[in-house]
Amino acid sequence: MEEKTAIKRIEKLRALIDYHNKRYYQLDDPEISDFEYDHLMRELIALEGRHAEHIDVSASPTQRVGAAPLEKFDSIPHLSPMLSLANAFFEEDIISFDERIKRLIDTQENVSFVAEPKLDGIGVNLLYEKGILKFGSTRGDGTIGEDITQNLKTIHSIPLKMNSAGAPPIPDLIEIRGEVYIGTDAFKELNRQRVTDGDNPFANPRNAAAGSLRQLDSRITAKRPLGIFCYAIGFADGISFRTHWDFLQGLADWGFPVNPYIKKAKDIHDCIAYYRDMIARRETLPYEIDGTVIKIDSMDIQDRLGAVSRSPRWAIACKFAATQVTTIIEDIIIQVGRTGVLTPVALMKPVHVGGVMVSRATLHNQDEIDKKNIHIGDTVIVQRAGDVIPEIVKTVGTSAHEHEPPFRIPDTCPVCGSKVVRLEGEAAHRCINIDCPAQIRENIGHFVSRDGMDIDGLGEKLISQMYERGIISDPADLYYLTKGDLTGLERMGDVSARNLLSSLEESKTPPLEKFIFSLGIRHTGEHVSKVLARRFGTLDNIVNANEGELLSIKEIGPEIAGSITTFFREPSNLQTMKRLKKAGVKPVESHITSGGGLEKTFVLTGTLKKFSRHRAKELIESLGGNVSSSVTKKTDYVVCGASPGSKLEKARLLEIPVIDEEEFLKITGQAMKGKE
Repeated sequence: MEEKTAIKRIEKLRALIDYHNKRYYQLDDPEISDFEYDHLMRELIALEGRHAEHIDVSASPTQRVGAAPLEKFDSIPHLSPMLSLANAFFEEDIISFDERIKRLIDTQENVSFVAEPKLDGIGVNLLYEKGILKFGSTRGDGTIGEDITQNLKTIHSIPLKMNSAGAPPIPDLIEIRGEVYIGTDAFKELNRQRVTDGDNPFANPRNAAAGSLRQLDSRITAKRPLGIFCYAIGFADGISFRTHWDFLQGLADWGFPVNPYIKKAKDIHDCIAYYRDMIARRETLPYEIDGTVIKIDSMDIQDRLGAVSRSPRWAIACKFAATQVTTIIEDIIIQVGRTGVLTPVALMKPVHVGGVMVSRATLHNQDEIDKKNIHIGDTVIVQRAGDVIPEIVKTVGTSAHEHEPPFRIPDTCPVCGSKVVRLEGEAAHRCINIDCPAQIRENIGHFVSRDGMDIDGLGEKLISQMYERGIISDPADLYYLTKGDLTGLERMGDVSARNLLSSLEESKTPPLEKFIFSLGIRHTGEHVSKVLARRFGTLDNIVNANEGELLSIKEIGPEIAGSITTFFREPSNLQTMKRLKKAGVKPVESHITSGGGLEKTFVLTGTLKKFSRHRAKELIESLGGNVSSSVTKKTDYVVCGASPGSKLEKARLLEIPVIDEEEFLKITGQAMKGKE
């Protein structure tokens, strides 16, 4: 290839790769496969290798693969200090922050803010000269950081060259501040690979991100799944912004990733509502946050307020309660579930985690215990994620038992004494006695749960009491209970007995999908139960379905199909269902939706006025449609209510139709008519 042609091809490849980087890392909507992307990159590397004089060391995508190892990091001064934020730990602190601002600027009027998620990552400073990334550094002591430019260049979402098309003018010199992080799913995969390779897992995503940024060999950093959100301006020469919100819009136009959950707040009460909303969303976000940040929107007021010590007066970090703490394992017990799985649970010295007093944590299985080398008496880090039982992350320091073997799951069931086995390919140990009391009690508990038959008044303690006294031995026995059976039980008087019998009577006509779920068929959760109900319509059709019919449903694979057919071939299961039918339990038939109906995928965002999002989901699914939690190219409609989240913005980026409740009702109404 002659030089002129090669140069044109190099320029075209750079533009193509930059375009596909944006599609993949910013829009989450790639247009080509990883194989095709790698082919473009290999071609560019080869051409630049043959025409070294035309390598653009500042902006070529090939500079993201990492460079030769450094002996040490150089120091680099920030053009403006990277200040820390003062902290608020309670809502009262947030109110006090607002009152203090109003006193300082001498106003009684509401001050507007910008509210942002506070990522639990690593702060960095990016210096651009005439739109080209010149240096990248750590926060350091706030005035001088470490030069980690080569490592930051490996992060694909950081622009090597600022976009000038239709954006604010490119300043001569500007510092952009951002937070580098590793997403939760990427962190799990990174740790899984490290364990496979014989390396110690990282304690948490923040440690993993920090370790990745401080690699002297940037080729290692290039292999780590780092991301960044940019959120602040440092020094700027040749440009200014009226508000912080305007600056964030400018950042996005220049090609920097800006967190989609950032919102404008008209007053401090909006900030508190945002803080509460982020607490609720915290466990569903694809990355870890440890609070929110609120900043005065007006740049003029920011300048007037200035900073005190090492913190700006115009911003504050509203911290969440800690989700990782240290405690001691006092004992380990074994719980037996409804499928016979033995789960080890650590009983710990009580400690507050994420605002909740915690004394138990799951240890999952023997593999997890071995990997973390867990013993009774160990000091451990425990974390709480969502509303589930917390889990132990790791032991702290040198365990007093480090030379002893870790805790072992017993070879016999602690409830019934039967043999415990570990099937090939499974991590779980199981009790193989189908008459194990623990399994029976758990099965009955699953049957009466809210997502199953939804029977009020039947808790774990009452079920155990009735089972131990021989009053019930399977779910069907519940419907043959009498007042006399119940009134002799602890805390069960005449009124409680009548209420429970009434709840049992009311539960006799459940939706078909709830009845299927209540049976506790392995691998058949809420979603598969709904799919079965919509596809077959009646209980008899499901019971008589063969594996071929089940496998014709796209959501059902060989394992689920085999589990369903095995369940309905088991005589004891059929006998239980026969007794349920005799007692008057009759599931309500479902509309069959094989073909026709509402075969579309919806995403719901914001608050709906006419009905709850749960009811909207039920309506869509009853008509044969699907509800997804995230917006992708396969989404057909985004139903938008009041105060929508980031899903609305992503829908607009992907050009997915956004409809309001009125349009949604028209679509579902037409689907109903089409099925009549």
